[in-house]
Amino acid sequence: MLMNFHVDPDISLAQTLDAAFYLREDYFQQSKEKIFSRGWQFIGDTDQVKEKGWVTPVRLLEDFLDEPLVITKDKNDQVHCLSNVCTHRGNLLVEKPCKLNDLRCKYHGRRFQLDGTFLSMPEFKEVQNFPTATDHLHALPTFTWGKWLFASFDGSPAPADLFKPMTDRLAWLPLPEFTFRPDLSKEYLIDAHWALYCENYLEGFHIPFVHAGLNAMIDYGNYAVELYRYSSLQLGIAKAGELSFDLPASSPDYGKEIAGYYFWVFPNMMFNFYPWGLSINVVQPLAVNKTKVSFLSYVWDESKLRQGAGADLHAVEMEDEDVVQNVQKGIRSRFYRHGRYSVTREPGTHHFHRLIAEFMTHSR
Repeated sequence: MLMNFHVDPDISLAQTLDAAFYLREDYFQQSKEKIFSRGWQFIGDTDQVKEKGWVTPVRLLEDFLDEPLVITKDKNDQVHCLSNVCTHRGNLLVEKPCKLNDLRCKYHGRRFQLDGTFLSMPEFKEVQNFPTATDHLHALPTFTWGKWLFASFDGSPAPADLFKPMTDRLAWLPLPEFTFRPDLSKEYLIDAHWALYCENYLEGFHIPFVHAGLNAMIDYGNYAVELYRYSSLQLGIAKAGELSFDLPASSPDYGKEIAGYYFWVFPNMMFNFYPWGLSINVVQPLAVNKTKVSFLSYVWDESKLRQGAGADLHAVEMEDEDVVQNVQKGIRSRFYRHGRYSVTREPGTHHFHRLIAEFMTHSR
C-alpha cells in the first residue's frame, strides 16, 4: 500500500508522517534520489586544500550516496569539487590527500587539470571526435562559507535558500579563527532511521524530560524556533548566570543571553554554535534502521570549552540516542501509525515533515 505523504500545513490539524516512512526499505531507497541527491552536503573545509596543488578525496555520504569526489585547489587558488572517477574506464583518480601538478589516472595515463579539464591521453590519436565535454571531469556546484565547503549534484535549491538565514545571522563571527579539532570530534552509530534522529533535534519539547543537565542551563520558557524555506533555527536562551555569547552591537540578537544557536539545514546538517565554537553534525543514513552521525568540532575560544549549553555534547548525545532508538522500536507497533504536533513546541518537526512530504512526492 502506498503511503500518503501529505502533511497538513496547519500544524493544529496536522498528523505526523506515517510510521511506514521509517520502516519500509522502498521509501528508504527512494529518499536517496528524491531527498539526498537533490540538495547540498557538507564535504569538508578549505584547510584540506590549503596550498595550490593540494587534492583531497572525499566520499559523499559514504555507504549511502557513496559518491567519490575530490577537492582540489588549482594554480589560480580556486577550489573545485570534482568527480574522482576517470572518464576513460572509471578508475578512481586520487586515493589520499597529496600535492599534484595535475590529476593522472594510474590505469591508462589519462590526465586532467586541477579544475577537471581534460589534458591528454596516450594512444588516442586515431579516436575520432575526441576529446568532447564528457571527457572532462564533472565539476559539482560548490558553496563556501568561511572555511566550510558544501557541494551539490545540480546546484538546486540555490545555496542562498538554504544557508543565507544562518550566514546573515552570524555574519559577526570571526570564522577564520575557527579551528578543526579531531580530538573533540566523534562519530556515533545509532539504531534508528535518519529522520527520527533529525526530528528529535528539531524540537526543544523533550529537553526538560530527557536532558536534565542541559535544562539546568537553558531557559526553557524562552526557547524559540524560527522557520525558513529549507532550514530552521532554535535559539537557546541561557538562564541567569550561565555562559552566553558576548554579542556585538552588530548582531541582530544583541542584548539577548544566547547560550546556543542551533541551525538545521535540510535534510541532514546541523550547525550548533556555542561561545566556544561550532559543532557540525552530519546525519548519514546507512540503512532503514541504522544511522551514522558525525560530530565535527571547530574551536574558536578554548577557554570556554566544557561550559554552558555546549559543555558536554557526548552526554546529551547519549540521552538523545536512547530516546530515538526506543522510538524506532516503538513505531513498529501495530497500534501506532501517526502522532500529532504541539503547536507551540514542535513547529520545527512539522516543518521538517512538510519538506520530506514535498520532496518524496515531487518528480523531476
